[in-house]
Amino acid sequence: MRVVHLPARTPYAWKLQSHDFRILNGTEIPTGEKVPAAVTATWLLEHGPLTWLDVLHLHHIDFEDIATLERLLDACLGDGVKVVFTAHDTRPMVGKAEEFVERLRMLHLAEANWVCLTQGSVTKLTEILGERPNATVIPHGYVAAPETLADLERESSGPAARYLMFGASRASRDQLSTMANWSLGIRDPRSTLHVLLRAFSPADFADGGRAPLLLEMAGRDPRIRLTMRPYPTDEEVVRAGLASDSLLLPYLWGSHSGQLELAFDLNLLPVCSLTGHLPEQYERHKGHVEEPEWFDWSQGHPNLFGERFLAAMEKAAARLDSRPRRLDRDFLDYRAQEHRTILSDYAHVYGGDR
Repeated sequence: MRVVHLPARTPYAWKLQSHDFRILNGTEIPTGEKVPAAVTATWLLEHGPLTWLDVLHLHHIDFEDIATLERLLDACLGDGVKVVFTAHDTRPMVGKAEEFVERLRMLHLAEANWVCLTQGSVTKLTEILGERPNATVIPHGYVAAPETLADLERESSGPAARYLMFGASRASRDQLSTMANWSLGIRDPRSTLHVLLRAFSPADFADGGRAPLLLEMAGRDPRIRLTMRPYPTDEEVVRAGLASDSLLLPYLWGSHSGQLELAFDLNLLPVCSLTGHLPEQYERHKGHVEEPEWFDWSQGHPNLFGERFLAAMEKAAARLDSRPRRLDRDFLDYRAQEHRTILSDYAHVYGGDR
């Protein structure tokens, strides 16, 4: 089975490699042209008929023009290409909610095969659509491939906890007040916070964007180290995680978290907001991983969020004093088996009836 990922830059898409199917991103097609690694809907439409692929695997649909996406779905139907859509989110990361729902309805009417990362996401999307999509639940799985961690170990920890926060500056994450609360609330001068960011865009500085305040806050506390990469690679994120003890996940909203899965991979203590279906992700691994230190921003006035976060930080600091810091090799063996099942499930979705 010949599969094209759209888009393909996310770590989730990168890890779907199997002998049962072949990823065409970055490879040459019969016309002699190379499919861009970051292929777009427009490029695909310009290279029809799409008889050179069997499956179009859609991921984040927020970035494609609605009319272009509709044309691509029509082309797939006409050329016998199966459409698989992994519903990473149940609300838009960018753009307006009504446009996101319009895209979801378009995929549902096109009878795409959906993959959801949690059962909770299926329930939520059913509420949005008014009926259940043709969905298979396949969990997120690892972020750090177990084989890449085989010869690695967590860096030795000093006398104080080391915290990590990473990712793009999105409206769904409260990076700014988290940095301020950490700086003023964690008083140990030996403690550190590493903030690994994806490159800012002009939008981060325009119309009240958070970037200037983030930079100012980082400059006020020498314990905060700010690092920026164009798009942090798995290797860069893993390296930062191995030099940390705890991962801060201050989501204001979100359906699931690959960052939470990374914390499980690296045996980091997650300090995590209780949102979306993140508890379901923990429950799936319960007995294999330590429960996150949760803080609940789902109820109450937003002015109370800061104190809830700091209360969770205090509890996490006490837990970090006694918890084991080494990678859990038994859990990584479990991850390898889990990944084999995920690939098998995807091969079934790719190869099932159109």
